[in-house]
Amino acid sequence: MSETQLASETVDLVVLERNGFIESRHRGTAVVINAAGEITFALGNPNTLIFPRSTLKPFQAMASMQLGVPLRGAQVALACASHVGSTEHTDVVESMLAAAGLSSAELRCPEAWPAHEATRSELIRQGGGKSKIAFNCSGKHAAFLWACTENGWDTENYLSPDHPVQQRVISVIEEYAGEKISHLGVDGCGAPVPVISLAGLARAVSKLALAPGNKHADARAATIATAMLDYPWAVQGHGLPNSVVMEDLEVIAKLGAEGVLVMAAPNGTAVAVKMLDGSGRGSDLLGLTLLANAGAITTAQLESVLPKLTRPVLGGEVPVGSVRLASHVINQLES
Repeated sequence: MSETQLASETVDLVVLERNGFIESRHRGTAVVINAAGEITFALGNPNTLIFPRSTLKPFQAMASMQLGVPLRGAQVALACASHVGSTEHTDVVESMLAAAGLSSAELRCPEAWPAHEATRSELIRQGGGKSKIAFNCSGKHAAFLWACTENGWDTENYLSPDHPVQQRVISVIEEYAGEKISHLGVDGCGAPVPVISLAGLARAVSKLALAPGNKHADARAATIATAMLDYPWAVQGHGLPNSVVMEDLEVIAKLGAEGVLVMAAPNGTAVAVKMLDGSGRGSDLLGLTLLANAGAITTAQLESVLPKLTRPVLGGEVPVGSVRLASHVINQLES
């Protein structure tokens, strides 16, 4: 059976400290890639194989655009999103479906309650319930469906690995990661999700971040990178970590389930993180610190944004600790 990293291939990345006592440790792997696609720093084994999960959404969106989907503005960002189902988000997804001549009934993602609290509360007051359009991947699925209608393809089985849409997705991921896909699974939304290396994932997002300034890049990659930064709220939600990082720092940020995170600065410096236990706790702190260590963002930028992304560990209502970098990481950065 194929599997991800072993504990022996990982290191402590972040810890939770309460009253001077380390209560929890999160082990995993992280890698930094430069604009040339070279590994410049690694914690653990950077060639570990992972399911990148939703960090692949920009490349899935790119496949849809290559197949003729004329995404514009916030639609581009929504196709890349793990959104919270606010009315802002679902309105854009509905506009995508309408342009494709379809409705939310054709979506093959699961039904969900909006994660956005105000939208969920209003929906409950109105007697509404779960819907497919509120699922965090609905923008990606709407783009897949639109690719089908643009090309006259079957919409019923658009999530099949053999469907032309998913075949194009595989091609895009292999091109940008610079490696062949070794295994294919099914993501939580029902779409195929490939296994690639953590370093390959970082290479892919580095190329994406460089695209706006690279005249030889696919123009759709440049459009995606620009739209994610122009509409950061659409990629996750107002005040949420990915959106804050993009809005404040102009750094592409995209989370994935099971403790995966990618970040990439405009100069092509990219970070990919995979937490062994699937927790995302501390990933933003680690990713941004690694970008700062590589000179992709300044220390002042790092210090300005971290309070928006991290919360103190509380004892009652009093701060008694924090989530911080593990000693091994600090020692590696200082060496």
